[in-house]
Amino acid sequence: MKKKTIEIILFFLATTTSVKVFSQASSGEINAIQTVVPFLTIAPDSRAGAIGDAGVATSPDCYSMHWNPAKFAFIDGNGGVGISYAPWLRTLVPDINIAYLAGYGRIDSKQVISGSLLYSSLGDIPFTDDFGNLQRNFKPNEFAIDAGYSRLFSEHFSGGIAFRFIYSNLTGGSYTGGTATKPGISFAADLSGYYHKNIEIMSKNAIIAFGLNFSNIGSKMSYTDSKQPDFIPMNMRLGTSGTIVLDSYNKLTLTIDLNKLLVPTPPKYDLDGNIIAGKDPNVSVPVAIFQSFYDAPGGFIEELHEITYSYGVEYWYNNQFAIRGGYFNENATKGNRKYFTAGAGFKMNVISLDFSYLMPLYQNNPLAHTLRFSISFDFDAPKHGSKTKESQTNG
Repeated sequence: MKKKTIEIILFFLATTTSVKVFSQASSGEINAIQTVVPFLTIAPDSRAGAIGDAGVATSPDCYSMHWNPAKFAFIDGNGGVGISYAPWLRTLVPDINIAYLAGYGRIDSKQVISGSLLYSSLGDIPFTDDFGNLQRNFKPNEFAIDAGYSRLFSEHFSGGIAFRFIYSNLTGGSYTGGTATKPGISFAADLSGYYHKNIEIMSKNAIIAFGLNFSNIGSKMSYTDSKQPDFIPMNMRLGTSGTIVLDSYNKLTLTIDLNKLLVPTPPKYDLDGNIIAGKDPNVSVPVAIFQSFYDAPGGFIEELHEITYSYGVEYWYNNQFAIRGGYFNENATKGNRKYFTAGAGFKMNVISLDFSYLMPLYQNNPLAHTLRFSISFDFDAPKHGSKTKESQTNG
């Protein structure tokens, strides 16, 4: 298999977490963090995709597993299932796709179980020998299977935990440079919390919420027996949202998420390969998590640059029609992903339809024109009368 084929695959992976567009800012040195299986960080559903990839503190829905499993404890209904689909990087290639299947089931008034399947296909890749002769075509693919549990601890606070099996098959066992490759496998977990309270703002009913999710905390992954394993995208997501009920038909939500990868920042090396700034990235998972807060070679300023920001707004009319917008911002030295998002949602009894559209701030961006489509079914909603009290607030 030619080295070029591997480079193409790695390029597809890199663009999902660190898209370096042509119009990057000239100030600052590029030092983007790289991980394997970056598909785990992509917003899989249309609702979050329309509000700037925010979701840790928004109201719960079928897709809460990805954003904050603890939210399920506040969801209305006895169960539900959702399916989402997104063509990915279509400005580069025509056959990369991401699909997401998620669902939940209520045990009782305080406990909810959930599960999901996230699948990513990297299209059809030709594998050749050293002389350029076609050996076979292979479709690299990756997926993650989740199982979660959420519990209400008080009237306003819930917690959640999720376990994840991650599988990444990029080469189909082909040889590269005389070395046999293999699928990458990892096990990870999420730990999350969610705070939700009804309040009044200017004599109007409102809801304030806070969310925190430590996701993909798990083992490293390797595609060969000889290469040192790499970190998966361990992440901390923190956010808040505020919803105000304007009247019996109109409701407005504002939300913001902050994200930080909990993996080592690449240090600076001298010509002899010695570290001159930053920390050694070849550390264990627990050490990497704590070290990620102070290991940037540029110091505290660079640590701040590693935080991405998601801003979103969502307007609902009569709990049946939604209009959404958002903005995602990443520092130019860490990937420079900057884009606006927009979308809409329609809810008819137990069925919800959503779509979103991504508009990059710069031209020639591989993420341009990204569309997401989602459909979900909420069984018995809101017949359960859960602890959220959101249906009461919504009037």
